[in-house]
Amino acid sequence: MATALSSTEWRAREQAHHDRADALTAAHRERALRAEKHPVQDFLFTYYSYKPARLRRWHPGAGVVLEDAPERLEWRWYSPGPSVDSAAPDAEAFAAAKPELAALVERMLRRTAARPGQFGCFGLHEWAMVYREQEHRHPAPLRLGQAGTDAVVETHELRCTHFDAFRFFTPDAVPRNRSPLTRAGQPAMEQPGCLHAGMDVYKWAMKLGPLVPGELLLDCFELARDIRELDMQAAPYDLSAWGVVPVPIETADGKAEYVRRQRGFAERGNGLRARILESWLDAAA
Repeated sequence: MATALSSTEWRAREQAHHDRADALTAAHRERALRAEKHPVQDFLFTYYSYKPARLRRWHPGAGVVLEDAPERLEWRWYSPGPSVDSAAPDAEAFAAAKPELAALVERMLRRTAARPGQFGCFGLHEWAMVYREQEHRHPAPLRLGQAGTDAVVETHELRCTHFDAFRFFTPDAVPRNRSPLTRAGQPAMEQPGCLHAGMDVYKWAMKLGPLVPGELLLDCFELARDIRELDMQAAPYDLSAWGVVPVPIETADGKAEYVRRQRGFAERGNGLRARILESWLDAAA
């Protein structure tokens, strides 16, 4: 049976969501007003292209009926509820209109969570993106210089499993990866130990729109934010100007710290994957 929220209940949850989202995006919005950029914290708003206003919009999740919510009937993927002026996010309508996307999201969430995590990459995807190249994606200098950075790549095996990181590898780095990666093969390669796969949990939640509860969406955003911090701490760049303390994965201690935090993110990511599937498909069944 579908859950029904009174107007008082859901509007209180909506306001709490607004407050939490505003706090999470405040620094980014303030930088935008000053036309300033942050190489770590702005990533989630540029790479994924979801603006703070989109993150701020609260939804109850699939099949949850909002009482006294006539305005929601004008929102995409909402259908009338059982009572007058009630509305609920409609998972069936979403799947009917976007069958390929719905199937892809479910496949990515289920298959990634079902695989064992791999914890031997040490974040070297960022190093592979600057290998033997003088021009880099970020303007910050390299901590070890170009020669030192190249040497780290050459003394390690590249084990990237995420196509959207692999596609930015330099030409010389591509053949050094343990496995060639393709977009078509992505569902077969994703695994929960990958930092970028963990960040993508936020992307999949956002793509489902109102089918995912707002509180869960913000949990996914917070995971992506935390992962991004480690992603750039372990990168080859000197980001001390932004207060970023490196995790030197070229050392044994750095590798140990990276793997410890990586395992924690894998556990959090799988928990969120399960919650998305439950709120989207199980609750709406």
